[in-house]
Amino acid sequence: MKKTILILFAIILGLNIHAQRRRHMNDIPQTNREPSEKEIETRERKMNERKQEFIDNFITTLEADEFQKHIVKQHINSFFDERMIILKTRFDHSLDRKNAIENLENTHFKDIEELISEGDMSKIKEMIKGDFDEKEVVKKKKKKRRNKRNKNE
Repeated sequence: MKKTILILFAIILGLNIHAQRRRHMNDIPQTNREPSEKEIETRERKMNERKQEFIDNFITTLEADEFQKHIVKQHINSFFDERMIILKTRFDHSLDRKNAIENLENTHFKDIEELISEGDMSKIKEMIKGDFDEKEVVKKKKKKRRNKRNKNE
């Protein structure tokens, strides 16, 4: 009698656990909510700050004077803005988008080629293609700061 009650209790408990597990598997997961206006604004602000930091780090690697660096910085900002416009635009085919980006990369910096040196222009082309390593620049800046601190002490 005790064994049958114990077995019956175990079976009921097992079926209950199995039913609860199945219920959660069939449950439709909650989708993420849409971001609020405030979250969108903070994300855009952080992206702009990060973009400016990236551009500033790149500008420090150029060997131009301040006037030329300022012009290059304006062109890089406009390049990134135009690139985002192209990426947000709907195209019928991905090849159209790729061609538009290639055209932008090839033509956007044509007017400043005469203004800056060939070395700086090659650095800009590398940055456009994504070959610019920002970590090296940040390491050099930190090293310079350490050296200045050590000299002051």
